Amino acid sequence: MKTDVLVVGGAGVDTIVRVESLPVPLADSHVVPPIGTFVGHTGSGVALGCHRLGLTTRFVDVIGDDHEGRMLLDRFAAEGLHFEHVVHESGTRRAVNLVDAAGRRMSFYDPRHPYDLSPDPALWRGPLEHAHHVHASIMPWTVGALEDAAAAGVTSSTDLHDWDGHNPHHRPFAYAADLVFVSGSRLDGIEHDVVADVLDRGRARLVVVMDGARGSRVTVRDGGSFAVPAVDIDGRPAIDSNGAGDAYVSAFLYSWLAGGDARAAARSGTVAGAWACGTAGTHSSLIGGDELARELGAHFGGGSRGGSIS
Repeated sequence: MKTDVLVVGGAGVDTIVRVESLPVPLADSHVVPPIGTFVGHTGSGVALGCHRLGLTTRFVDVIGDDHEGRMLLDRFAAEGLHFEHVVHESGTRRAVNLVDAAGRRMSFYDPRHPYDLSPDPALWRGPLEHAHHVHASIMPWTVGALEDAAAAGVTSSTDLHDWDGHNPHHRPFAYAADLVFVSGSRLDGIEHDVVADVLDRGRARLVVVMDGARGSRVTVRDGGSFAVPAVDIDGRPAIDSNGAGDAYVSAFLYSWLAGGDARAAARSGTVAGAWACGTAGTHSSLIGGDELARELGAHFGGGSRGGSIS
């Protein structure tokens, strides 16, 4: 099966609790709106987002033989997403996410699996033989997929999420991927140094700092830096930021893999991230190619994916 994007790791289930504000005041109890449970987590978001945009996508991971694992299997089957997995007795990853009235979130993440979990590399090596690009979530074992992609001459990406530039868990991913995405939430005052370190010590062609309402900033190896402002989608006010970064990544890859330059790809990511914030719940409304082209035209004066990589 020829594959545009192979996503490795990062499937899980989110329980969303809506609250008035963050942090939540200490109290014995709070009455909240109906609590929802959704197929979530970063790998699911990137895989579903790429698939929705028309990229041929395969997703591989380790899940549990449990209710949450069956939720994943049902959702991916309903979407027509090709998902291959192995089962581990520790179960399926999950998180409880608090979301305030402005759509901001605080996530309580349960990785579930042992840190030293090491599935058979055949899980990704077979699909890698047919892949044009590999995106690895930051489970400890998935760095092997980035190393194998580099050895095979296949481009790769990863999302470091809220890395602070110091946590050693993230470093192998930061230095092993061609495209590195990271949240700006913990980089105030150190962003320039962290980006420079990734470019100096790793193989990255570019680093993208995704920063919510402050937009995103892209630094291209030997190509300078630029910023793309955040956008508001008419009729879709931001109510839930869960999955926005994953939507950004998927639309960035959609443009970049089609030959779009870094600026065009970042604009696509910006629109997709804003779109994802317009509905409650994780990965509950994924942007398609037609909507992306329309919103790119509305906000940036064009919907083209094409161009040269820069």
